[in-house]
Amino acid sequence: MPQLSKTLVIDTATDYVFLSLVVEGSEIGYKYQNDLHNHAVTVMPMLDELLKKAQITLKDVNEIIVGIGPGSYTGVRIGVTIAKMIGYLNNISVKTVSTLALLASSSSAAKTMAMIDARRGNAFVACYQQEKGIMKETVADTLTNIEQFKQTLTIDTEIIRVGKPNVEKIMQSNLMKPVKNIHELVPNYLQVTEAERNKGKI
Repeated sequence: MPQLSKTLVIDTATDYVFLSLVVEGSEIGYKYQNDLHNHAVTVMPMLDELLKKAQITLKDVNEIIVGIGPGSYTGVRIGVTIAKMIGYLNNISVKTVSTLALLASSSSAAKTMAMIDARRGNAFVACYQQEKGIMKETVADTLTNIEQFKQTLTIDTEIIRVGKPNVEKIMQSNLMKPVKNIHELVPNYLQVTEAERNKGKI
């Protein structure tokens, strides 16, 4: 009997820890919790609880999807480190996805802008179009001034700041990238490059 596909989804780049288990394309369980920036302490117990409830072990998982940011510097690093560790130790293939894409997937609007606060009037943003449950990126992840960027949006664009990701929608869309070498998997901090580029301007 062929083995059922079992996917573990991990994202810790925002105030929320998001974990999901997908079997044969259908989400069978998830954790979505605001833990007040305490991800390093809570994420592994949450993962253990999720797996036990589904009666699945890490050795049963054959794919990991990890949100690589942008977002909280520490949060992004935690999720990526966990995905690398689990993937490497259990020989599981890993794919990456933007945390902003995960956020945008929570909406059913035709046009969405996902936004994560980056302080000082700035935000990490990306825009997507959705049709029949398929998402397409229209503006790639960027760090920008919130108010200035809002002026470029059409009136029918929904702004998403928080929401439980729809992983089934993500998996049906062309938004994930396979990791060829697990040791080369790195977070998309985004803010580091932009901050250095704009040093002294903010």
